[in-house]
Amino acid sequence: MSIKNNLHSILQSFPDNVQLVAVSKTKPASDVLEAYNAGQRIFGENKIQEMVEKYEQLPKDIQWHMIGHLQSNKVKYMAGFVNLIHGVDSFKTLKEINKQGLKNNRIINCLLQLKIAKEDTKFGFSFTEVDQLLESTAFESLKNIQILGFMGMATFTNDENIVREEFRSLKNYFEASKKYSSFNFNPTQLSMGMSDDYKIAIEEGSTMIRIGSAIFGNRNYI
Repeated sequence: MSIKNNLHSILQSFPDNVQLVAVSKTKPASDVLEAYNAGQRIFGENKIQEMVEKYEQLPKDIQWHMIGHLQSNKVKYMAGFVNLIHGVDSFKTLKEINKQGLKNNRIINCLLQLKIAKEDTKFGFSFTEVDQLLESTAFESLKNIQILGFMGMATFTNDENIVREEFRSLKNYFEASKKYSSFNFNPTQLSMGMSDDYKIAIEEGSTMIRIGSAIFGNRNYI
């Protein structure tokens, strides 16, 4: 099927409150434009250099989401245009995003990444660490970031019960965290679910799904 048909097929199963992030990493700008012409506006990249190149080539009403593990020294390259950063997993990175937001005279939207999977390869805060962060005066001092919620990745397994349990734990924490709502913490978005598990994620309360190969075809790794 074409990119357009793939998009429409996937979106048919999405509730109105769930956003699709089309993961365009390693795909050429022409593929992004094809999806754009089919109505898609949110695209996710995991490498800043690649995202910057596509930003410069493509329509400016595209919302670019940074979905990969983020090195703080790379934030400056996307700070002027990135719409949402999904994977903030340290206070050091959060401070750098705030610094670059101030330099660019804008507030940068972020999600805190929580480690809900048992795998050591996954990054993220623990629930306790987020509690401590949101209660801290250091977090209160960050005026150029807006935390819109959380991102989490489930264990890579065929056991749907494990995946469901991990997503549910993040959804429960998301609801509980609303007691910390403040000028820079407004929990409205929950990014969980990818090509293999997005239907479970939607059932468990996800508001944002990241899908790549099911839209664009098999990925060319670089």
